[in-house]
Amino acid sequence: MSSFSKAPQQWATFARVWYLLDGKMQPPGKLAAMASVKLQGLHKPVYHQLSDCGDHVVIMNTRHIAFSGNKWEQKVYSSHTGYPGGFKQVTAAHLHQKDPVADIPEDILKNLVEELPQPRKVPKRLDEYTHEEIEAFPRVWSPPEDYRL
Repeated sequence: MSSFSKAPQQWATFARVWYLLDGKMQPPGKLAAMASVKLQGLHKPVYHQLSDCGDHVVIMNTRHIAFSGNKWEQKVYSSHTGYPGGFKQVTAAHLHQKDPVADIPEDILKNLVEELPQPRKVPKRLDEYTHEEIEAFPRVWSPPEDYRL
């Protein structure tokens, strides 16, 4: 009989883990792809489409994201109200100047999350914290000055 136990491996497989992603100088598409994999649980060996095995994701520093090339002026978000003359277009630069934290328009997020019919309940495990909330959070450990995330 060996002393090796599979209980810690099983716990690590089924447990929900919190992932901290830093958005500073990262393209939004790459951040979204990494967050999507972690939120769905695609990185786990026990993944199944009907099982809820996703992890929690926190994205920091979304104010300092970076587009490659000239995408600040070329990336256009479009929406239509349904009425004549209700077609609206906003560039990524204009949207970032208006609210640097919310780079995805609210109507697109609402459409993706709430308005589309879902076969089952969609868990909300994506969290975003502002710099003020991060600074106000109580610290258990203060890192040294040369510590890098």
